[in-house]
Amino acid sequence: MNQQDFVAELSWRAMVHQTTEGLVAHMSTPGRVAYAGFDPTADSLTVGNLVSAMLLARLQRCGHKPIVVMGGATGLIGDPSGKSSERKLLDPAQVKKNVAGQRKIFEKLLDFTGPNAAVIVDNAEWLLKMGYIEVLRDVGKHFSVNQMVTRDSVANRLESREQGLSYTEFSYMILQAYDFAHLFKAHGCTVQMGGSDQYGNILSGIDLIRRLSQGEGFGLTAPLLLKSDGTKFGKSESGNVWLSAERTSPYRFHQFWLNASDEEVGKLLRWFTFFDRATIESLEAAQKANPSERAAQKALADAATEMIHGAAEVARAKSAALALFSGDIRALDAQLLGEVTHDLTSTSIAAGDLAGDGVALADFLTTTPLVSSKREARDFLAAGAVSVNGEKAAADAKLTRKDVLHGSTILLRRGKKQWHAVRVTG
Repeated sequence: MNQQDFVAELSWRAMVHQTTEGLVAHMSTPGRVAYAGFDPTADSLTVGNLVSAMLLARLQRCGHKPIVVMGGATGLIGDPSGKSSERKLLDPAQVKKNVAGQRKIFEKLLDFTGPNAAVIVDNAEWLLKMGYIEVLRDVGKHFSVNQMVTRDSVANRLESREQGLSYTEFSYMILQAYDFAHLFKAHGCTVQMGGSDQYGNILSGIDLIRRLSQGEGFGLTAPLLLKSDGTKFGKSESGNVWLSAERTSPYRFHQFWLNASDEEVGKLLRWFTFFDRATIESLEAAQKANPSERAAQKALADAATEMIHGAAEVARAKSAALALFSGDIRALDAQLLGEVTHDLTSTSIAAGDLAGDGVALADFLTTTPLVSSKREARDFLAAGAVSVNGEKAAADAKLTRKDVLHGSTILLRRGKKQWHAVRVTG
């Protein structure tokens, strides 16, 4: 890949939503500097943030220099872009902890050595040194409130009678614009990148650069990665898939990509892998010819998981999935068992109830979502449709202490796919 094809690379991957005038010509010069910002509202990033992170990674592979801006200062306020309600304000100690957590992720995606080495900066380094009067006098005077209220991030919230928009969040646009102006002056950074909801903020930064430095800035936005309900994978939203093992295990991360729909997998391969065009088109063709093999999803899951968690975790995730498929549940170590059962429905049982002869499985099944009645439980058992830890249960089976795995869990299954975890307490 050469230095001239960054925008072309993004274009065939369908990762370009909007660009400002002149960007393509500007990026034809080697060694451009571009940044994307990340607010530390959590100690990790989500797959939604991975879109912007991949922009930086591809930028670097095309010979340009990426800057990661951690919002140690702006994170104290919160960006209203794409938000339907005001963010909870974080204390400085928590923001500092979150910045440290997010740094680890970028160290996996970017190269911090060489002629176009990536740089991580924290906007607390310059914004927290500015006084309120200084911000109003030197920065605020360049902003028209009339224009600010037309930006989508502001206008959408002003239309909401229930929420509205605080002055604190309204000021966010000014601070983000100043970030761009500061990076332009201090690092020669001429391009800001981000999600499509950032376009208005990027335009404000370009305008501020022109007013403060008589310079020229550029912008590029990518489409947002949305959940099935159309909402963002935001760090303060529910149902997120995180990029750190502490929040989303490598097994669950691998499963997320493996469960991609046939309609979405081509897009996800383009966005979240470094596969070339021919490889992706070959995977799409294989998927279309034999959908049940899920070749594209498997390649996506392996590549995305290796990129974030490493090859060893890919192997562990695949061995866990194989154990579930084959029924060899006892082969799972305690950590993998916990990862596999994390999202399952569960029922608790006291360890004492499993002593001696234990409890009849037919009776216990009625306390789970696997059956709707005692009669249904008996019918499923008689048909051999229920398994305990991957082994088919007899019609008169009982749950006892010998069924407890790693001192904590029994795994039940009805049919091929309905799993249920039994948590053993006491």
